[in-house]
Amino acid sequence: MRIIGRDQQSNGIKVMPETDEDLWHLYNVLEEGDTVTASTTRREEKAADKIRAERTEKKRMTLGVRIEKVDFSEEDLRLKLLGTIESGPQDIGQHHTLMIEPGDSLIVSKQKWRATQVERLERAVRDTNKPRIVFVSLDQDEATVAVLRQYGLKEMAFIRSGRSGKQYDEKRRGPDGYHEEIISKVRACAEKDMPVVLLGPGFEKELLAETGKSSDPDLFSRCYVYHTGQCGMAGINELMKAGMGAEVLRESTVGAEMEAVERLMTEIARDGPATYGQAEVSAAASAGAVETLLVLDSKVREQDLDSVVRDVESQRGSILVISSQHDAGKRLAALGGIGAILRYAV
Repeated sequence: MRIIGRDQQSNGIKVMPETDEDLWHLYNVLEEGDTVTASTTRREEKAADKIRAERTEKKRMTLGVRIEKVDFSEEDLRLKLLGTIESGPQDIGQHHTLMIEPGDSLIVSKQKWRATQVERLERAVRDTNKPRIVFVSLDQDEATVAVLRQYGLKEMAFIRSGRSGKQYDEKRRGPDGYHEEIISKVRACAEKDMPVVLLGPGFEKELLAETGKSSDPDLFSRCYVYHTGQCGMAGINELMKAGMGAEVLRESTVGAEMEAVERLMTEIARDGPATYGQAEVSAAASAGAVETLLVLDSKVREQDLDSVVRDVESQRGSILVISSQHDAGKRLAALGGIGAILRYAV
């Protein structure tokens, strides 16, 4: 994310999302009633003495749209903003949809910016250079390739080895055909210097590491191997919950979030210095007892929590906004979407 500048007159911040993660951050900042000004395309209707107006080609123009609905499509990797036109060369008051993709610049104007919303944009800027992580969770029969993004874990491919049964064709796949197919899937979603984490039961992960380092040493230059009792997405969540691979996961936003939620759950289970629920957390924040505030991103979208955040920050506590898209976020949601690790019990 790039913050390009601020427009004091419209109380706006001009930003440019650079990745799909940045679109997710914007989704959590935008709300009904905001005005978004961006370049877009719209048709001009020709005036003609006809029952049906002639449709013209779309023209590029800059429009300011008062937002009524915000949609984020993880599949299309774009943000859809629906609302009414408030400023621009034509059609004031009519409905329009802005489609925001990485590389598009836009001005977001609000009547009031909440501290948590500004912090979200600044966090997106900080997280831009953090590497994503590719996971390959496998055994001798099947493999799952997934990417850890800033907002959660996304399954990218599922591969069967075909090594057992009549479907296995030795001549077609060859002895390393299973590994070659996995490596091709990793190559399709990996970026330069992205860590590759191999995990699962048995020895298949070690064999894949050897094949990968031999066939594509650049892709597997940052390769980590861990043992888990399961493969698939369950194995990846097992790895992250257990804190294995901490030296890799701490580089990612989601890794830090999952570690914090796990610590919160541990403290609650042993009746340690932790609390959850809005009233309980607010009281702890007022008393200066909060070391780390954990709040779900959907709760930040729905409620103004600035007073709690100010209380925590004034006592030099830290704030973590947890994504609702991964397993740790779902666990926090079960606690009401807000919790706190405390300096002392209250």
